Formats: sequence, structure tokens, C-alpha cells
Amino acid sequence: MDDRDWRILQVLFEQKNITKTAQALFISQPALTARLRQIEAEFGVKIAYRTSKGVQFTPQGEYLAKCAAQTLFNLRQIKEQVMNLENKVAGTLRLGASSYFTMFMLPPLLKLFQRQYPDVEFKVTTTWSKDIHTLVYNQEVHVGFVSSDYDWQGQKLLLFEEPICIASMNKIDVRNLPNLPRINYQTDALIKNLIDKWWRERFSQPPTINMEVDRLVTCKEMVKNGLGYGIMPHLILNGIENLHKIYLTDKQGKSVQRKTWMIYHQEFLEMNLFKVFVNFVKKMNFTDILQIVCLTFVIQ
Repeated sequence: MDDRDWRILQVLFEQKNITKTAQALFISQPALTARLRQIEAEFGVKIAYRTSKGVQFTPQGEYLAKCAAQTLFNLRQIKEQVMNLENKVAGTLRLGASSYFTMFMLPPLLKLFQRQYPDVEFKVTTTWSKDIHTLVYNQEVHVGFVSSDYDWQGQKLLLFEEPICIASMNKIDVRNLPNLPRINYQTDALIKNLIDKWWRERFSQPPTINMEVDRLVTCKEMVKNGLGYGIMPHLILNGIENLHKIYLTDKQGKSVQRKTWMIYHQEFLEMNLFKVFVNFVKKMNFTDILQIVCLTFVIQ
């Protein structure tokens, strides 16, 4: 079996459906069925049955499917180590990044890196910070960029901090905040807890939630159109004219900050490509990237 066969078993076990598996792997259903028959012939067992409720795996097939993830992981590590022996900066970097970091920082960062190392490719996964934390822990990605203070026992580097603020197109009195329409958005639990803690320290009544939206960028657009206020990191608000911002402070008067970290495993530094990338990020002046991003927002 080659890595393609293991990938077929992995995806089929996840999907439990021939059609969806074929679509996910960009192959035809007849080709997929043929490969499954070859795998069954190689091991001399029946792997799965097609039923009215989808694909049902046999005990032997389920064991092979569960082995697929580890086998693919081992194959990937072997390929990376072989590439590393050439002592050149080439190969594929697997990165995980929060949606927030991807929105602002990741594109210019990767552009600058690839400009110096054109033989490097990237495989990027964008999701919530808590999920990126898990991907790094399981070594499914080489490095993670998270926008929350998640507990991490491996290597971590603080990239930048930014204040969180109340944003509104109209001037507001903070003391009257519980009575004003607020726009909420989905975010990582740690960021939500940070904002909720600030609220509880100041108000005995809950906020008046006027809207529940899916993403931070949607909240920004609602605020921009005067539909309520939002509590969000200030970076996303750059370029909005006549916007009123009030920065959050804790009981000691210290600014409430959102921190963005790079996290990774120490052992990955044995790989030449990864070591070069980490050192590149460490030397990066994220203030310069922030200025580029801010300028882009103003131009737009």
C-alpha cells in the first residue's frame, strides 16, 4: 500500500460514504471502489460493506482505518527528514493559525518568507485558537499561531499584543453601556472570558445584546453602520472614519490586551526548514507588519 491507499481508508472511515469520500479525494467512485478491492486483496480481508445507511466497516477494516492516521504521520515525518538531510531550505511547512491572525498577519508574513526562500510551500489550516492548540499538540502542524493565552508546555513566543476596546459610531457613556445595543460575535472562549470578566467587574446587570453574529469581521461591519457597539481588538477597526473607541482597562488601570503567540515543539527545530522559519519569525518586526496592514485598511 502507498500513502494514497492509507488516505482513502482514513477519509472513508471519517465520511462513512463512498460518494463523499470520492469527492473529498477528487477521484471517481469506480476508481475508489477499485482501490478498496485492491487493498482488501492485499490484506486478504473484507474492509467494509455498503449499506442503506452508508459504509459499515468490519473489525479488520476499522483497525486498518485507525492505523491510517499514524501511518500517514510516519510517512510525512520520513519525507520531512529526507528533505532535511539535503540541508536546504525547501519543502512544505504545515501551519495552523487562528482566523484573526490569518486575516491580518499571516499573508504578509508568508509573502516575506517565501520571497527569501522560494522553494518553500505552505499548507495552512485556519480555525479557532483552541483547535490550533490541539493540532500543534498532536503534531498535525509544525507551528501554530494562536490569539489567546492557552496553556502550552512546549516552546512559545509572544508575537504582539493589542488593546481591546469598545467601538461605536456614536459617542457613548461607559456608565450607560448595559442599556445600549451591543453586537456580539463568536470568538475563542478565552477572549470571551476576558471581556466577560471586565464586564462583571463594572456592571451588575448583563449587556443588552441586540445582535448575535458569526464572526468578528461581521461585527465590525455592523458597528461601522451604526447598528450598535462592539467590544473587539483595535486592529480590525483601522480605517473606519469617525469611529469612537474606548479602551478597556482592569481594576488597576492596566490596558486589557489580546495576545498573539507562536507555539511549537522543540524537537521540530532539528528540521532545517522549520528552524529557519522559526528564526525568521523571531526576527520579524510585527510592528512593521501592523503598519502595512493599517495602511491597507486606510487605502481600502
